[in-house]
Amino acid sequence: MGRREELDERLRPDGAVLLTVECQQGVVGAESALPELAAVARKSGALANVARLVDAAHGAGVQVVHAVAERRPDGRGSNGNARLFRAAARLPVQQYSGSSAVRIAEPIQVADEDLVVRRLHGLSPLAGTDVDALLRNLGCRTLVVTGVSANVAVPNAVFDAVNLGYTVVVPEDAIAGVPADYTPAMIRHTLSLVATIATTDDLLAAWKAPRRPATGPAGAAGGAGRG
Repeated sequence: MGRREELDERLRPDGAVLLTVECQQGVVGAESALPELAAVARKSGALANVARLVDAAHGAGVQVVHAVAERRPDGRGSNGNARLFRAAARLPVQQYSGSSAVRIAEPIQVADEDLVVRRLHGLSPLAGTDVDALLRNLGCRTLVVTGVSANVAVPNAVFDAVNLGYTVVVPEDAIAGVPADYTPAMIRHTLSLVATIATTDDLLAAWKAPRRPATGPAGAAGGAGRG
């Protein structure tokens, strides 16, 4: 099986889930708490590519999960055990639950069938959240990780997914970090060791291609790690 066929098989709609990481207004939107990151996400085309992937996933019947980071105004339950958390608590734009900052940012379109998972703590979209249980109930075997940032949350999501037994695909042009040249270095030296690196166009082609009959057992709950 060639690389193209292997990627197509991993991305079958009955076993793949698309995860967007912190693609929220207060992070990558026009009034971001992290304007440098927001600018890189938009200028690089990463945010637009996330939107393209979400649209393609909707059309192909691939489940989409949006992972959102937020905090209560009183800070209850949020971490304070790292410099990153303490700095975030002082930013002029706060990711308060229920505020516009925690809404999914344009141009990403959220469909009724999408799942939105919100966390009040930590660095990872998976650790200590409902995401793993949801993925297993969905029969997920391959997790496609997109969004921000390539500095922290994206690699955290990739490592956690691999540790939990999922096969991970990272579209390299649909993630972003700061500075801009850090992202390709992270992909080359770290993420490529544990995940399949592809492009947005690779995934779009896979999700538009006619589907072949499954060659193995269909995904079922607890099916992580196959493929």
